[in-house]
Amino acid sequence: MTAIRPFLSRALFAGCAAGALGACATVPGAGIAPGTPITPAEAQQGAQYHEQFVREFGGEVSGPQADYVASVGQKIAVQSGLATTPGAFDVTLLDSSVNNAFAVPGGYVYVTRQLVTLMNNEAELAGVLGHEVGHVSARHSARRQQAAQRNQLLGVLGSVLSGVLLGDSALGDLGQRVASTAPQLATLSYSRSQELEADDLGVQYLESAGYDPHAMATVLASLAAQNSLDAQLQGQGDATVPQWASTHPDPASRVQNALQLAGNRTGATNADVFLTRIDGLVYGDSPKQGVIEGRSFIHPVLRLSFTAPDGFYMVNGSDAVSISGSGGQAQMSGGSYSGNLETYVRQQFQALGGQNSTLAPQEMKRTTINGLPAVYGTARVTSSGNQVDVAVFAYEFSNTQAFHFTAIAPAGQIGMFNPMFQSMRRISTAEAGQVVPRRIDVVTAGRGDSVRSLAAKMAYTDAQEARFRVLNGLSSSDQVVPGRKYKIVIRSN
Repeated sequence: MTAIRPFLSRALFAGCAAGALGACATVPGAGIAPGTPITPAEAQQGAQYHEQFVREFGGEVSGPQADYVASVGQKIAVQSGLATTPGAFDVTLLDSSVNNAFAVPGGYVYVTRQLVTLMNNEAELAGVLGHEVGHVSARHSARRQQAAQRNQLLGVLGSVLSGVLLGDSALGDLGQRVASTAPQLATLSYSRSQELEADDLGVQYLESAGYDPHAMATVLASLAAQNSLDAQLQGQGDATVPQWASTHPDPASRVQNALQLAGNRTGATNADVFLTRIDGLVYGDSPKQGVIEGRSFIHPVLRLSFTAPDGFYMVNGSDAVSISGSGGQAQMSGGSYSGNLETYVRQQFQALGGQNSTLAPQEMKRTTINGLPAVYGTARVTSSGNQVDVAVFAYEFSNTQAFHFTAIAPAGQIGMFNPMFQSMRRISTAEAGQVVPRRIDVVTAGRGDSVRSLAAKMAYTDAQEARFRVLNGLSSSDQVVPGRKYKIVIRSN
């Protein structure tokens, strides 16, 4: 959660209004044959939303690591025929802690630093970016947008995405509305045939660029292993949702297909170059965005902390933290604050219902939580034929700064979030100073090293060996090889 902006700007349930549907009736890329160069309309569309995508996905990483990722992305993207020069593609390394990559019409390609840290060579990076460019080349987004418009599900911002992998962090379907911001709208899954077509194109791009085409299969295998590990860790209360699988379903099922596509062909992997260039990249949450440790979220910059309910997991977004479980969902965010908490709570209800909504709290109460003035409001509404309870719990941190939870649960069950509401607190300067980032540290295995000895250096108190194996693409039986480079995760200022 990097910046705190008005929550109204990303209202969870604002739908695609009639005017918006009319505005996005013409779909750039619709009816265009795969491989056709970028059209002026697509270029304009991509440029129009580029800054918002960067902002919504945590901002842009700059420096040598970002320059390296951009050079690889441009090299693979030009193989698509969408443009004739690498410079026609704008490749961005996003400062996000989720495994995510996407591309949009107009030559804009994005990958998160977290997904890059999961890779083990340059060919895998090229494969992931090539897969996303393949979706753009095949104009899958245009087909998906047209289908979404027919179902009145997708708004103007979401229409431009070709393949965002980030899961939907909206609280639910209130009054059959959906989230209106670009990252939350682009959660409609690709069809299996579209996934396989993008894999096929990605493998073709790898071969034409001189890379080992098997890299598509190995990175899919790593993603599948990470998804499995996340699912195991989630039971311990300290994992986030596997992101890659949300709209690009089941990478494990595509591994064999990718291997068949690669056949007996070979090429460069540039593993040592890749590992050297990503050494030091931030891994997981960045302190400036707030960090998730177990069931606790702590933001050393905003000086706040809270604990999610038992059995719930959290996902840290650009300006909101999503808290999800089988019984309900919530988000923590902030917004414009004039000094009146009652007014603030009413504004959040208005934002939830959308611009023309009359959604308002049916009850409001004032209290104090850990020394913080607080106001909470509740309402019972009908969502998809079922009654649900909605709550907004707001806290005053200063005369000009407030934060709040928005939660939704089946009628009568909103109380499951009470421990979380009661846990919000201001943290001390000393506590904030103890939050340091994790980073990738590339080490060379010595003769006496083993999986166990290297895994013991991982900056985690649990599942060290499992984390180490997934991070380095090692199976349960693989052993480290002396002289070979491996990634570990360390604490570092």
